[in-house]
Amino acid sequence: MTLPLLSAALATFVFSAPAVALADNSVTVGGMTLVNKGLIAIGRIPANQRDKFGETFGSGSGMSIDAKSWVRNADGTYKGSLWLLPDRGYNVEGTTDYRPRLNTIDVQLTPVAPGATPPAGKEQSGLEVKLADTMLLTDNKGADTTGLDPAGGTRQAEGAMPLLPQAPNGKLSLDNEAIARLPDGTMFISDEYGPYIYRFAADGRMMSATQPPAALLPMRNGAVNFASNNPGPGESAPDPKDPTSGRQNNQGLEGMSLTPDGKFLIAVLQSATRQDGGDSGSTRQNTRALVYDAADPANLKLVHEYIVPLPVFTNDKGKTAVAAQSEIVALSPTSFLMLARDSNNGYGLKGEKSLYRSINVVDISAATDIAGSAFDADKPVAPKGVLDPSVKPAAVSQLIDINDGANLARFGLHNGAPNDRNNLSEKWEAMSLVSALDPKQPDDYFLFVANDNDFLTQDGYQVGAAYKAEGGADVDTMFQVYQLTIPGLSAK
Repeated sequence: MTLPLLSAALATFVFSAPAVALADNSVTVGGMTLVNKGLIAIGRIPANQRDKFGETFGSGSGMSIDAKSWVRNADGTYKGSLWLLPDRGYNVEGTTDYRPRLNTIDVQLTPVAPGATPPAGKEQSGLEVKLADTMLLTDNKGADTTGLDPAGGTRQAEGAMPLLPQAPNGKLSLDNEAIARLPDGTMFISDEYGPYIYRFAADGRMMSATQPPAALLPMRNGAVNFASNNPGPGESAPDPKDPTSGRQNNQGLEGMSLTPDGKFLIAVLQSATRQDGGDSGSTRQNTRALVYDAADPANLKLVHEYIVPLPVFTNDKGKTAVAAQSEIVALSPTSFLMLARDSNNGYGLKGEKSLYRSINVVDISAATDIAGSAFDADKPVAPKGVLDPSVKPAAVSQLIDINDGANLARFGLHNGAPNDRNNLSEKWEAMSLVSALDPKQPDDYFLFVANDNDFLTQDGYQVGAAYKAEGGADVDTMFQVYQLTIPGLSAK
């Protein structure tokens, strides 16, 4: 179904735009009809898993499947590997000096036929996922990076590197959120502090950094200030606590993906900038999608920019709320999948039932391109959340309802009570797409979706100290796998 929007004017744009909802499980965009065939496997990594550095494993803020490793066996099973990107480490009151890293996960998939029910007792055994390796991410000089809040600190521009977020201990601050791996082993990683796009070498060393348009840079007292109001030990909170313009605290480049042909890189803010309504939870709907020419990975060039209206829903207090964008997967230069969700609901939290978790299709083909305009400088594109009448937003249509009870029940899962380990956790933030390699269904793909478990465990160890997460929960890293039909994707 087509998603509701905050105003009738925007609703008119969405219903008349090129993305057309055909049914609950299919969407047509740009002449391409996507079909959701439903869940076909579930897998877990236990909450107390530790990596090779002896620290508690953090899960999916970003994911990239290694297509070169992906193999379909004669019996219809699959094996391969993927890269899973954690964010800034376990933190409840303030951030810690957690070293950013990238995990390699070995995968074995035995899919259940779409619509079928797994055998009793084996509902969640179709996907075996195992931590295989962990690599630390370093700055451009080879030094450790950190998850600590920049707390107002900056590293001055040097050579080709722009102004960068820096913690009080002198380390480059990273809050990693999305990853796009290139064929040569290098990778783009987006972050929330900047919000920047970084390029790393295959060995984890930073190679370059791309600064966003000025409108996205967090400003306080007339200067760029990367703090996210999560001060670590000994750090001071920023003043004011929120930026006056630019990305909101912890609302940076949450989603990022390369197009299938590798020519373009698309990155999307988690929600609207402060000046575009991001200073309020009810008006933060109009976020931005940045499209970069990736022909020269060392020098990304912004070529397009669009407004994407985030989905809205009614919260448990009966008020209109805006879902946060959590990840994207590019389908073409003008369309992508977008995962959006509510907050503060799920296993490990007091709020047990999520009211909105969906994967949507976004079509930017008929949207207004605002790249390089006054909206990229000091002119708000949606003051107080009201979109400028000269700007037409992208079209957004729902493809997958992650909270669908019947789909979850087939695999022994649920949304809501009882609030146990089979209740979906709060943060679903990672997606990656890979071919089903089925000659009988050449247009079928597997969409892997993973949660960010926020390192929540009762047996944790990080930055030299043991910990137990508040609330008593052990939140596993969970993977859901959907089967989709996407005609012509390989040619896009």
